[in-house]
Order: sequence, then C-alpha cells, then structure tokens
Amino acid sequence: MKKIIIFGASGGTGLEVTSQALEAGHHVTAILRHPEVFPVRHEQLRIIKGDVLEPQTYENAFFGVDAVISCLGTRSREFTTVYSEGVANIISEMKKVEVTRIICLSAGAVEIDPNASFIMKFIMKNILQRLFKYSYADMLLMEKMLLDSKLDWTVIRPPRLMNGDKKQNYRTSLNDFIPNMSTLNRSDLADYILHHLDDEKTYKCRVDISY
Repeated sequence: MKKIIIFGASGGTGLEVTSQALEAGHHVTAILRHPEVFPVRHEQLRIIKGDVLEPQTYENAFFGVDAVISCLGTRSREFTTVYSEGVANIISEMKKVEVTRIICLSAGAVEIDPNASFIMKFIMKNILQRLFKYSYADMLLMEKMLLDSKLDWTVIRPPRLMNGDKKQNYRTSLNDFIPNMSTLNRSDLADYILHHLDDEKTYKCRVDISY
C-alpha cells in the first residue's frame, strides 16, 4: 500500500481519488483549506489544514510519502496562478525529502489536436480556450515546470468531467491525442490515477484519457 498526499482533495475529482485510495488500503494525507467541511473520515486518512500557495502550512507533510497527486482546480475564470505556483511549491517540498512521483491534472482542451474535426477545433478554440484562457495558460505553465523538474511526473488531460459510477471502458494515449474526446466520469479518472501510481510507462508522460 502507498502513502499518498492529495492536493485539491475537496474538489469533485479529489474527493473521488481520496475515497477510492482509502478503499484500496492506501494511507492518504489530504491538504485542505477548510478541513471542517470535508466529508470523509477514515483511520488511514490524515487531514492537514493548509493551502498549496502557503507551503509553510504543509512543509513537514512529505516525509515517507510515495506519491503526490494534484487535483488542484479553480471555478473562477479570472487570472490564476494556482496550478503553476501551487505545483512549484509542491515540487520544492518534494525535492527537500527526495519524493519523486507526482501526478497532476491538466485539461484536454489546453492544446488542440491537429487531426480533430472542424467542429471540435471550433469548440475548443472559440469556446473552451476563450472561457478558460487564464486557467489553461496556467496549466500549460504547470506542465512546463513538471517537464523541467526531473521528477517522475505524469500530466493527465481529461475531457469534460462528469459524476457517475465507474465504467472502466476509458481510452488512454501517452504523449498523443485521443480522437473524438468526449466526457469522462470522475470516478474513472480516479480509477486510472490510482492504478498508475507506480507505472513507469507513464513517467514523464502526458496522458490523454476519455470514453
């Protein structure tokens, strides 16, 4: 069983990852700004009140950790640095104690597949990339930081995320686009993450995933 730290555990995907990790027997540390409203309690769950943008609030949490999972996100469409600054802080803390494995969530629409259909290109360029331009720009900066970090990183780019039970029929592609990306349940995204914690084939890779 692994010892895992999860950032963004209170979000939809983070909550799924936390719950499934505990069900699988992992030891989980969740860094939470508002732990009092977090709905999960478990004997193998450690909760730390902290903020990814304030590394002093979790600087001693990385000792003995096997993997870090970042499910960081923001609902705001305003300018943000939560992805890049947050992951920069995480990387710094990881290097202090020689933790090397990190999985981070990005988004499928941050980069347009040159082989996508005209309609898909139009939607991504003229709708998604305009609506979420600040978040996507910061995600790309985060991805570059990981690329330069020399850590065993994996960046996962999911499509539109939905709630629902696991189907386990998702498609994945390493360092390449998936044709006709559609949607993905958060439960399946969490399933993929937890089944690839130590999969060396995904190290230093971008993973596209979709039904």
